[in-house]
Parts: sequence; structure tokens; C-alpha cells
Amino acid sequence: MSDPTGPEKMRSPRISVVTVCLNSVGTIVEALDSVASQTGADVEHIAIDGASTDGTAELLASRRSQLATLVSERDAGLYHAMNKGINLASGEVIGFLNADDAYADAQVLARIAQAFSDSRTEACYGDLVYVDKADPGRIVRYWKSGPYRPGLVESGWMPAHPTLFVRTAILRELGGFDTRYRYQSDFELMLRLFAKRGIVSAYIPEILVRMRAGGHSNRSLQNVLRGHLESYSAARAHGVATSPLWIARKLSHRVGSFFARPSPADRRRLKEEGGKP
Repeated sequence: MSDPTGPEKMRSPRISVVTVCLNSVGTIVEALDSVASQTGADVEHIAIDGASTDGTAELLASRRSQLATLVSERDAGLYHAMNKGINLASGEVIGFLNADDAYADAQVLARIAQAFSDSRTEACYGDLVYVDKADPGRIVRYWKSGPYRPGLVESGWMPAHPTLFVRTAILRELGGFDTRYRYQSDFELMLRLFAKRGIVSAYIPEILVRMRAGGHSNRSLQNVLRGHLESYSAARAHGVATSPLWIARKLSHRVGSFFARPSPADRRRLKEEGGKP
């Protein structure tokens, strides 16, 4: 289903932001401060640390006042840790901010809360920029999600997942992330949310997140290949008609991010927040 129409207003929901980390001492402060700087929204920040050995756990403990919940223990991987966050959340809405990412400005979560003030909105998402890992002020790619329409996810499309926020009750109803998928559990979840459940989503046509390039599924060519095979497997598992060309179609959704550029308004906003678009 696409964006809801005919607003039915309700109070702004509490938003739970979950940050999963492992040996992230070099970037986690930016993520923490990014959430702490948000204004105009009721927010709780949950940190799930996988028993880091580089000082991340100690740094999080020193910032304990910024966190509603802090867990530091060994886990069974990224998606297992994200599921811990889902189970611990007290907010009506959940989003995930990676340990090396940041929100584009201090009003991002206020815009998320506004989207969910329509009682029929079950999920919302926006756009993001990939920034250089060593120089986060330099934009290297622009992921413009665009509005959802039926059939998109089945063709390999997905929204910019770090910008995705979903009602907590729905994530719990679906059982969270399927940990059998090590690289593309987020895509598998999109299949269940959009293609199977027909979730009512709202698209915010703005840059919401700065994401450092070189994440979990893109860290090596081997991970990229494994990720595409997992996506293919997930699509087949959910009854999506696939062929060897399906992976090519999925890749085509990503090609545009290498050529698209933020709008002048987005560039100005990013620059004001300290970036170098």
C-alpha cells in the first residue's frame, strides 16, 4: 500500500532508536550525539553492544545518561542484536541507527513523529547519503528511495533501510529479523512488511541519515555476492517469481544512487549541519 490519505491525527508516538555496535569506539560518539541532539520528539536510545574489546563498552558506560537501555554482551550477529533492541524497546515506533552513522539534522525524529501522528501510518522512510568512511563530510552516493508502489519490493527494491521506522507492534508481530540471513535479513524483512503484509507507508522526500560507506553487507566483494544470493533465496522463499535476471533487476535499483545528487535545499541543510556536500 502507498502513502495514507485523509489524516487521522493522534498524539506523537515515542520513538525507540536502536544502535547495534561492535568495536565502534571511533564512530559511536557521533551516533550518540546525533540522537541526543534531536528536538521535537519523544525519543529513547537503546545501545546493544556485542561485548566490544576496543573501549566501546567503556565509552558507552561513560555516556550512560544518554541511553535509556545499555546491553553489552556477546550475541549471535548483527540481526540477533537488532532483535534484542526490538524486544527491549518501550516506544511505539522503532528505527535503527548504525554505530557509524548519524541523522542529517536535529529535526529528523520530529519529522518521523509527525508522519506517525496519522494513526494509519505503519511505517515511514526517507532518503540518505553515503559519506566517505574517512571523511564523513564528503558525499559519495545518494540513495533516493522514492514512494513505494505495489510490486517494487518483489523486483528487488527496498527503501533506504537506515531511514526506515516501523510501529513496534508490527515488528514484534512479524518476529523481527530472520537471523538465518546473515547479510540480507533487512531485505527479507522488507518482503514481509511491504509485499506480504502490505504495510501502510509514508515517504519523506528528504535526506534523513548520513551513512558511512562500507557497511556489513558491502565490506567485501565476497559479502556483496553472498548478499545477492541471500536476497534471491529470500525472494524465492516468499514466492516471488525469480530468474537469473532477478539479481540484475535488483542491482538496477542501486545504480541510480551512484549518479543521483541531493537537491540544492538538501545540500544547504547538510552543509549547515557540518557536512561538505
